[in-house]
Amino acid sequence: MNIAIAIIVIIFVLPLVIALFIPKNYGVENEIVINKPKEEVFDYIKMIKNQDRYSKWVMTDPGMKKTFTGSDGTVGFIYAWNGNKQAEEGEQEITGIAEGERITAKIRFVRPFKAVSHTYMVTETMSEHSSKVIWGLTGKSNYPLNLMTAMMKGALAKDIGTSLGNLKNILESKQTN
Repeated sequence: MNIAIAIIVIIFVLPLVIALFIPKNYGVENEIVINKPKEEVFDYIKMIKNQDRYSKWVMTDPGMKKTFTGSDGTVGFIYAWNGNKQAEEGEQEITGIAEGERITAKIRFVRPFKAVSHTYMVTETMSEHSSKVIWGLTGKSNYPLNLMTAMMKGALAKDIGTSLGNLKNILESKQTN
């Protein structure tokens, strides 16, 4: 009987104790070099609707319901979605644009649970014909969700890397006008 109680404590209580010592703030980032000029890359990524073509997360539910408010590629534009259990529900709002350099957005998740994250994409010139894109995600997960977030950071970075790979393929196969 004592072994059963010890196992229950380890399974249920130990993770909650560990979560007490894990930071609540998180940040995940990934980057890629794209063989296109910075201006062309930035003009593409600042249009949030283009994420339909390269974001792994958006692609989890091709039939998700989407609504748009405002003008894409401008501060205040909102891309809202309501999808299946993988895509869930939320909205992304452009909060800042440094033209040709950086776009920031706030992501408000509704389902499976309410949360707010911040995302950014930065473009840097590598050469006349190549650019680095850095995509990051930051936020805060309250106790005990901070344990889940800490365990998911690697998967989030991998998903961002997959999405950046998709972006690279799209832009490098696109004919320059």
